[in-house]
Amino acid sequence: MKIIAFGGSPSKNSINKKLATYAAGLFENAEVEVLDLNDYEMPLFSVDKETIIGQHPLAQAFLDKIASADLLVVSLAENNANYSAAFKNVFDWCSRIGAKVFQGKPMLLMATSPGGRGGASVLEIAKNALPRYGADIKATFSLPSFNDNFDVEKGEISNEELDKQLREIVKGF
Repeated sequence: MKIIAFGGSPSKNSINKKLATYAAGLFENAEVEVLDLNDYEMPLFSVDKETIIGQHPLAQAFLDKIASADLLVVSLAENNANYSAAFKNVFDWCSRIGAKVFQGKPMLLMATSPGGRGGASVLEIAKNALPRYGADIKATFSLPSFNDNFDVEKGEISNEELDKQLREIVKGF
């Protein structure tokens, strides 16, 4: 089984990329590829830009990575109660090539943040919107208070109860 994992943030130290990487590593006998949104940096999408440059090759490259997966593990950053601009821009460019960006792939959809809500707003938005774009969301998980509940040095959830919840979700796949 091949897993494509990514955090929906362009931060070099993305806490969502750390969570996605950890969660993907919990799947047994899986080949995991972790994407970095910075590798898919494109001009801010607009129809005017699209008219000039056409379909951006990085958007097709991102779609090709999605196509190669058996399972997607995605953890979205929350910026002002919504997607990060970086994720939204990749998503916008990709959706112009094909509306079913996530290509019917099963997805573990997650979010985390330093705050106590754990990205609940963006998780709710994505849970409702992404299925229209081909995401087969099998489960969701929110990790609140990332700095208190994740050991960055070990690269794992340090809160036993939250770790147990995520492990149970992974077993359900």
